[in-house]
Amino acid sequence: MYSEKVLEHFRNPRNVGEIEDADGIGEVGNPKCGDIMKMYLKIEDGIIVDVKFKTFGCGSAIASSSMATEMIKGKSIGEAMKLTNKAVAEALDGLPPIKMHCSVLAEQAVKAALLDYSKKNNVHIEGLEDFNPTDDSHEHHELEEL
Repeated sequence: MYSEKVLEHFRNPRNVGEIEDADGIGEVGNPKCGDIMKMYLKIEDGIIVDVKFKTFGCGSAIASSSMATEMIKGKSIGEAMKLTNKAVAEALDGLPPIKMHCSVLAEQAVKAALLDYSKKNNVHIEGLEDFNPTDDSHEHHELEEL
């Protein structure tokens, strides 16, 4: 049911914790399944130099959070904005269709943290104009089977 990569990131998640003086913090949740993700970003000169997460949820949610942090650490804000739920799921060698929402939450948590950063620093980030971290309508149209 779960790939070895999902199990590995669940058993040994990377970048767990908080960043005390985070430049951006994003929290998203799915009330239907109870998963909650909080993402912390440290950004210097437009580069994500550190990222941490705290996730309350199932193994797929923890694995998705862990993989997402690995995928954006050391990347530019623009590169991090290109992170998709599909890319997270593919990097984990797939998720069961019923767990794809976990990868959506990981993408949304990253974007919510970037939105927080943009507001705190009065910086425009391309692609965040219509992003609403409290809108769960993405759940229905972004759940693609790999």
